[in-house]
Amino acid sequence: FKAPSTDHPALYRDLLRTNRVHWIAEEPPAELVRDKMMECHFRCRHQMALVPCVLTLNQDGSVWVTLVKPERALTPGQFAVFYKGDECLGSGKILRLGPSVFTWTQGKKREEAAKKEELDKTEPAT
Repeated sequence: FKAPSTDHPALYRDLLRTNRVHWIAEEPPAELVRDKMMECHFRCRHQMALVPCVLTLNQDGSVWVTLVKPERALTPGQFAVFYKGDECLGSGKILRLGPSVFTWTQGKKREEAAKKEELDKTEPAT
């Protein structure tokens, strides 16, 4: 897919899945094991600002990463690196991406149109 501009919504995503995460200090962090989710920060490029996220631990040691705000140009094969404050917790290779912002908004528009169509059918004409 070639986006028409560098800031097109199709380039932004807020959900991704990694392979098994390599944890540095704790394998995996106690909070993540206990709660099955954990708030931390994410980065996948060296100069990228840290983005708040929520990790959800999977049975196989991989994680789903839900970003607080969509990020541009996330790519399978990049490494997702996780931080708590200044501490690097670990990293995992990005395997899958969730739907883009563009896909979400298109889906929402279709849903709203379908709902409107249903309402138009059920409401009596005056």
